[in-house]
Amino acid sequence: MATGLALPLKGSRLYQFYQLTKPRVVSLIVFTAVIGMFLAVPGWVPLQPLLGGTFGIAFVAGAAAVINCLVEQKIDALMARTRARPLPMGQLRSFQALVFAAGLGGLGLHVLYVYANPLTMWLTAATFVGYAVVYTVILKPATPQNIVIGGASGAMPPVLGWAAVTGEVPADALLLFLIIFAWTPPHFWTLALYRTKEYAKAGLPMLPVTHGEQFTRLHVLLYTVILVAVSVLPFASRMSGWIYLACALVLGGIFLRYAWRIWVDYSDALSRRTFRYSIVYLTALFAALLVDHYWRW
Repeated sequence: MATGLALPLKGSRLYQFYQLTKPRVVSLIVFTAVIGMFLAVPGWVPLQPLLGGTFGIAFVAGAAAVINCLVEQKIDALMARTRARPLPMGQLRSFQALVFAAGLGGLGLHVLYVYANPLTMWLTAATFVGYAVVYTVILKPATPQNIVIGGASGAMPPVLGWAAVTGEVPADALLLFLIIFAWTPPHFWTLALYRTKEYAKAGLPMLPVTHGEQFTRLHVLLYTVILVAVSVLPFASRMSGWIYLACALVLGGIFLRYAWRIWVDYSDALSRRTFRYSIVYLTALFAALLVDHYWRW
């Protein structure tokens, strides 16, 4: 649903279903998964696992997003950034969303089993359960650490991509997991900081709601420090070379500057810019891994 296919006509029923898959989120998931595929082999990725893995992971990720929208539709109706989604707007019914998620997820798992390998299918199924059930249903409404614990599901895509090509999950794939796992808290907490009132209104125990703005700002900084430290591990393990290290340090330095400014001189505008930069950061970091990989090859 977010793999470069032409968009359905805006306003159409097909477009409403497409919106449920959170295409911008899924596009980042697919991007990091595909990078994992290319890093897994010294040369070019075979076409079958590349296409099968890409589409299979995209479909299952889209299905997980639909379940998230289905479970949180009442909460979405209370928040400015989500109230225009198809379910809160009444454009689609819950049963339609459930059937769509089941079909899309089932198709994705089938594609992974046939065109990638059973390991990738099972890992992707576990990731689906982790996000759609463990994070969305259990953790998000229960604990301010929801995004830290639940971040494990969001960090899985490069592991899934690696497994799709090789049928294995080596230590290098887990380093990619660790980078996204460390990235997730500062990424989401910068969003939560300037959406605190909305999360409070929706009754969600996000960190700035339960522990306050200052506590959250400090944790954005601390987790960004952890992220920068983790980001150099691919170089330390000889998975990557100097090109990646230089990019990681520059990108991390910029992220640290944002995080430091959030700690010492907070504003909602700064938090918005930091949130947007965090997406640029992850995209550029994984792109640097890919460039470094083929430069050395």
